[in-house]
Amino acid sequence: MLLYFFCVGSLSARTKFSKYEIFWGIGHPFAVWKVKVLLPEVQKMLSSVKGDRLLDLNESGGKLDAFRHIYTMAYLSQKIKTRKLRKLGIAHEKGNKRLFFKGEQEFGERADSLACVMDLRNNELGFQINAENKCLKPEELKLLVLQQIRDGQAWYLKRNTQGQYVSCDETPINMADYIGKWFLPKCLIRTNE
Repeated sequence: MLLYFFCVGSLSARTKFSKYEIFWGIGHPFAVWKVKVLLPEVQKMLSSVKGDRLLDLNESGGKLDAFRHIYTMAYLSQKIKTRKLRKLGIAHEKGNKRLFFKGEQEFGERADSLACVMDLRNNELGFQINAENKCLKPEELKLLVLQQIRDGQAWYLKRNTQGQYVSCDETPINMADYIGKWFLPKCLIRTNE
């Protein structure tokens, strides 16, 4: 159990885990061990992409967020069954919804319904990338994920040039107007838009 907290905690910006993630860890102890073993390479790659400024620097809702989900799931699914990782992704997003209702944040922002949809879609792209490219080395996988993002295969939340979230009709969203609301009028778009 402690192993689960140690390894999955490094993937997330939060230090507490939802009951959904805990139950996943109890049900998949060997997958937890594999995540712990594989996690340092994932973290190194994420730091590299962020440090090299290969994408925007938006860890929540941006292309960097999309990269994190896609790369992590593609890399982990090389050694862990996709169905197990899919359940972890769903458990994590359920946990984000629970955090939202507790007023807590992840990566400096409150989760919302569309952010969870974005994350789950990007997780699926990671699974698809691995299914089609089973034995890629980390650097090759990074380049492929970056190309998928450039080609618009991934998803992110639209922002204006000032970094504010906007609706699909380009109207800036005043986040203060949506405190305590799970459904926001953000706009989920392809990463090449």
